Amino acid sequence: MRVATMADVARLAGVSIATVSHVLNGTRAVRPETRALVLDAVRAADYTPNTVAQSLATARTTTIGLALSAISNPFLGELIHAIEAEAARQGYTLLLVDPHEDPDYEDTVIRRLHARRVDGVLLAPSARPAAALEYVAARAVPTVLVDRLIDDRMDQVGSENVEAVAGLVAHLAGRGHTRVALVAGHPGLRTTVERIAGYRLGLRRAGLDEDPHLLVDGHSAEEPARVAVHALLAAARPPTAVITGNNSMTIGAMQAFREAGVDVPRDVALACFDDFPWADLFAPRLTVVAQPFAEIGREAVRLLLRRMADPTAEPVTRRLAPRFVHRDSCGCA
Repeated sequence: MRVATMADVARLAGVSIATVSHVLNGTRAVRPETRALVLDAVRAADYTPNTVAQSLATARTTTIGLALSAISNPFLGELIHAIEAEAARQGYTLLLVDPHEDPDYEDTVIRRLHARRVDGVLLAPSARPAAALEYVAARAVPTVLVDRLIDDRMDQVGSENVEAVAGLVAHLAGRGHTRVALVAGHPGLRTTVERIAGYRLGLRRAGLDEDPHLLVDGHSAEEPARVAVHALLAAARPPTAVITGNNSMTIGAMQAFREAGVDVPRDVALACFDDFPWADLFAPRLTVVAQPFAEIGREAVRLLLRRMADPTAEPVTRRLAPRFVHRDSCGCA
């Protein structure tokens, strides 16, 4: 079977081969009606562009690398989907890698993405991302930090964390709770640092003393959070309210409460950072602050395309406000 060529597309569309090339590669503006003719001819001819040849000719591969730890976490699906959808809408393919929160491996996967000649990188940095960041800076790889905002000299986008967690503390303190615990995320991650800061800010605003025994490490995962919540419940003065620092840790906390025979919210109130599709189906329904993952994903791609188009542009930091979702687990009527 004969494979269609760019010349076949040009003949069907009644335009030059150069015009077909400009439409497919985005190398020059083409009138909308001409562009439509070319795309119709591409479909009619069943033409598949030679992306390898195109990348050699244009120094572009129309691929974006996304380095995001725990990509198997279903709770991050909305973020990944939003990034992929916006990238596809802009004509890019996503290459997804998982650094596993390991700074050395993070550096390795960033180097591998660069070796694959991605046009830009979206990175959710680890707790110690210096090597990876030095690599992309030294080679002028267009890069946007996602979720974890650590360096305002780079483009970055994520949720506001401090006021969001302070608001959860205020909500629980307003219900009369004086012993509010926080199950915090992986040590050193920027999101963990900011959410701990928000917890402490909320305690100060409520006039509550900070008890170091009520700040525990859940390592951003279900099992460490389950163990940490069991330790909180076994303490001489257990908390009357618990805040979990992400949705994986919320699952671990709920497991611990069930295993200990603790009723939420009758025995302990629960408020969570991160929403997820079935939070409204739990018994009790979970009170949360919901991150705008879809908006974060879309904005990350837009910032990256902006950086690719203008490497000298001033860096931009976008902090998007989470949304408070008031349900039953906090003990409110």
